[in-house]
Amino acid sequence: MDERTRLLDVLQKRTVDRHPVLCPGGMMNMVVTELMDAAESWWPKAHSYPEEMARLTLAANRLAGIENVGVPFCMTVEAEAMGALIDMGSRSTEPRVASYAISHLDDVDRLPAIDVTKGRAKVCVEAVRILRQKLPGTPVIANLTGPVSLATSLIDPLLFYRAMITSKTGVHRLMKTVTRNLSEFGSALIEAGADLVCIADPSATGELLGRKSFSEFTIPYINELTVYFREKYKVPCIVHICGRIRPLGTVLSALEAEVLSVDSITSIKVLKEYAPDKIAMGNVSTYLLAEGDPERVLRSGKLCLKRGADILAPACGISPLTSIANIKALSRAVLDRD
Repeated sequence: MDERTRLLDVLQKRTVDRHPVLCPGGMMNMVVTELMDAAESWWPKAHSYPEEMARLTLAANRLAGIENVGVPFCMTVEAEAMGALIDMGSRSTEPRVASYAISHLDDVDRLPAIDVTKGRAKVCVEAVRILRQKLPGTPVIANLTGPVSLATSLIDPLLFYRAMITSKTGVHRLMKTVTRNLSEFGSALIEAGADLVCIADPSATGELLGRKSFSEFTIPYINELTVYFREKYKVPCIVHICGRIRPLGTVLSALEAEVLSVDSITSIKVLKEYAPDKIAMGNVSTYLLAEGDPERVLRSGKLCLKRGADILAPACGISPLTSIANIKALSRAVLDRD
């Protein structure tokens, strides 16, 4: 069973030979400096050239045992395309927002639309096309910034969160705008050859939003994306939510995505309790991956599977300083079951 068939069968809840092990990309990127050296492709250049981008994620698959490829390696592509100023980072740091695109919710109409034929959006589309051609048996994952996280990359997060109480109409206007743009970007990535979409929304945690605001400002917009991709392209979605999910409780089950991914602060058992119908992905500590040793990573991976993870994955984005040996140990956990 090849990597692509195995993952797609898991998403259909079919019987497979073993669990997949993923690191999707995007916020949950898999690139470390050792891989950059091995692939002879380095940040920040690799963020802006499709061949370099494809080479790096291919190295994660072939050298570190991650059973997918996925782009981009950050959460700034969409924000940049919509007017934010981006610091492209360095060899060991990811790109970040340096200046917001708008200073007030009244400026939403001034935001440019994402143009998938230009800039880094085009780079990602071309990288997916390269990967699809080179790796027919490996799943290609299109990574999107979640709607709340994109909104808070376009306007000061404090203004945004405050407006959830004082200017709900303005917040919804911004959320509709970012969701429309994310659907266009996601469509371009799928049409280039992506097998599934991973939507990471770390700014939409239960601690930050609470159950009521999560239900009003997160679920409808993520669901709009996931339903659109499923109905138009028959492409499934992973949704990653950071932080503790207990404040959200069973509202998580209202998410339409086939797969829910959580970070290490949340037990897979709790995820299964609150969203029993979802495929559970996660959730080996990225701190352990960066600072631990291969045997500890291996034990942690086995424990995640024992607790009910259907797809083994890091709990969040891997530090660029993580060793390839530790990433390989994560991959070994799906093979070396006690």
